[in-house]
Amino acid sequence: MAGKLYGVGVGPGDKELVTLKALRVLKECGVVAVPKMKSGETTAYNIVADYIPEKPVMECFMPMSKDFDELQKNYEAIADMVEQHLKQGKDVAFVTLGDPTVYSTYMQINAIILARGYETELIPGITSFCAAAARLNMPLCERDEPLIVLPASYKEVREGIKLRGNKVLMKAARSVMEVRDMLAEEGLLEKSSMVECCGMPNEKIYRNMADMQESSTYFSLIIVKDRD
Repeated sequence: MAGKLYGVGVGPGDKELVTLKALRVLKECGVVAVPKMKSGETTAYNIVADYIPEKPVMECFMPMSKDFDELQKNYEAIADMVEQHLKQGKDVAFVTLGDPTVYSTYMQINAIILARGYETELIPGITSFCAAAARLNMPLCERDEPLIVLPASYKEVREGIKLRGNKVLMKAARSVMEVRDMLAEEGLLEKSSMVECCGMPNEKIYRNMADMQESSTYFSLIIVKDRD
């Protein structure tokens, strides 16, 4: 009998925010697949490593590229690695930051494995924007307030921040100073907060974006409250 692939959300960075279900699946699966950056960082795995010290780990290189063909080739290669374990009847847990359904590269692997005829399951995790709002001790949305989630690198992000409702700008690092200037131009800078590396040891919190004067890391998120 073939194994099953689990996409396991491990939350934004705080080890205590990993769900009980995620821990159970990680402990029961035969192999844990770990996304690895060019820098050698395995951020998602670092969150859960202490819970599964003896578990076999399969590192999966994830290039930071916008080249579709290069990315697709890489996804297929990772799927091949996963499939080798599934063929042996081993369940595989693929860890991913936050929740697997929110801007997670894992979903590309999930789609390939599904297309090859294997069973997959998603284990939800606490999203970075929910955790960031909690760290800021503020609501994301109340009553009839809309909540709009956008990648900060979205080419029409200016139009997005003009929409009615509270905004979450994810993956803000590369364009954070540009976004900061844009928020200032729209009169929203003092209604904007940023959390960098939420729940991680190097976490930084800017309750007012006007206080931020430097660029940030990849794991940065901006919350923009509505004008009203």
